[in-house]
Amino acid sequence: MRVSIDGDLCIGAGQCALTSPQFFTQDDDGFGTVLPEREGGGPEGDDDLLDEAVRACPVQAITLDEGAEAPGADPGRSGT
Repeated sequence: MRVSIDGDLCIGAGQCALTSPQFFTQDDDGFGTVLPEREGGGPEGDDDLLDEAVRACPVQAITLDEGAEAPGADPGRSGT
């Protein structure tokens, strides 16, 4: 899963960071950003807070792509 925020849509309401601080923060200008270590999602159980943050965004700037690999992931590696 890949988590992202559309910087062109974000208005800096901060609902993402308030709802799910383990995934989101705000930059120096007050706009939401995904914590770099969380761009690929997180452990099971964190999904509920992540889903709530998506719903809480007043401009729907947060995207969850369930089928996407985390940034930097090598889809050719099987992990074995």
